[in-house]
Amino acid sequence: MKVLLIKDVAGMGQAGEIKKVASGYARNYLIPKGLAVLAQPGVARQANERRLADEKKAIRQSADAQALAQQMAQLTVTFKAKAGEQDKLYGSITSGDIVEELEKQLGRELDRRKVLLDQPIKQLGSHQVAVKLASDVTAEVTVVVEREE
Repeated sequence: MKVLLIKDVAGMGQAGEIKKVASGYARNYLIPKGLAVLAQPGVARQANERRLADEKKAIRQSADAQALAQQMAQLTVTFKAKAGEQDKLYGSITSGDIVEELEKQLGRELDRRKVLLDQPIKQLGSHQVAVKLASDVTAEVTVVVEREE
């Protein structure tokens, strides 16, 4: 059975390609998940138009992400927290806290899962935190944790 891929499928191909697959795989997985449609003469042209529209959208999103990354690089997010001896925090600063503060400063919504923070911040001081804005755009934000008086 020939199908036209609507979305990229790992190990098979990219959107817009026509592939020959087992009929059960197409009927039970690809078509119900919206990953492919039956390959018919008019569908190939529609897929090409869709692929071009998706490429334009990706370019526009990448440009927006680049502009946001430049804006975020100039930001400093400051937190006040209680700390004990040796500058160790009693609590921690998490990616959710960082996103909340960034949203206040930027005035736009961000996804906390995009903050690339391996461990919550548990020390006073200045920390560089990466935020993934797009597949090819990552911004660095300075997070400063100060002692609460």
